[in-house]
Amino acid sequence: MTDRKLWSYKEIAAHIGVQTDTVRSYRKHGHLPPPDHVEGGKPYWYADTVRSWVARRPGNRSRRE
Repeated sequence: MTDRKLWSYKEIAAHIGVQTDTVRSYRKHGHLPPPDHVEGGKPYWYADTVRSWVARRPGNRSRRE
């Protein structure tokens, strides 16, 4: 089942345990996937997009090699 709930910087930060500004910095430096939706100039990502990114991002301690 797909999770189509849209997440903002705040939800992403809570999911990965960092500050919101850290997630903004990730995007600024090209470390986040492109937003799935932009509304009022604010980017949003589907929860599934974020979970997939987390699973493959460098330094993810829960990954299995």
